[in-house]
Amino acid sequence: MASTMNPAFAYTVVYVRDVAKSVAFYASAFGYNVRRLDHSHKWAELDSGPTTIAFTPLHQRETDDLTGKVQLPDSNGERNPVEICFDYADVDAAYKHAVDNGAAPVSSPEIKNWGQKVGYVRDIDGIVVRLASYVNEPTKSVS
Repeated sequence: MASTMNPAFAYTVVYVRDVAKSVAFYASAFGYNVRRLDHSHKWAELDSGPTTIAFTPLHQRETDDLTGKVQLPDSNGERNPVEICFDYADVDAAYKHAVDNGAAPVSSPEIKNWGQKVGYVRDIDGIVVRLASYVNEPTKSVS
């Protein structure tokens, strides 16, 4: 049965230690433009297409009291239960650029058995970021 609700995936919110530093890091390491950095530094957004990538502090009353406190991994051997994935035409260049701009290398890009080239880094908050080739080349829009 098809849904008649027609939802749109609008935001991914990343909880970070320092909103201004994190949004600046994502801009420099992964090539995004900052769309918005709130004057309070409690909210920032990247210009990332139809789905916004937003940043907010790890702990704040608005979220801790309503939905619970953010739980971080206990060690470097653990990871957050989310992975951020960015697709690039040139994964090797994107990986090098991210590492040169402060991302911690995790795994150099390699071809996976499903044909996608994938590399992993960690951002300045320890969140795993996957840098990958397109699984299927994006379709070009007709002008």
